[in-house]
Amino acid sequence: MDRFILKDAVDEAKAIGREGMKHPSTKPVLTGAAVGALVGGVLPVVTLPIGLVAGAGYMLYKRIRP
Repeated sequence: MDRFILKDAVDEAKAIGREGMKHPSTKPVLTGAAVGALVGGVLPVVTLPIGLVAGAGYMLYKRIRP
């Protein structure tokens, strides 16, 4: 089952794109992106865009595989 995680992530991202703020995963993923961006802004090794993508990716993963 874990080998289909990429397909599940793509399907979830498409659903978020279609439904926008109505989708239940949108707010947690945006929150994760914001937290990641803040961490990326504070830490000297991680840049803002990398933190943003990492935070959003982590929350998307947690929505797919809780």
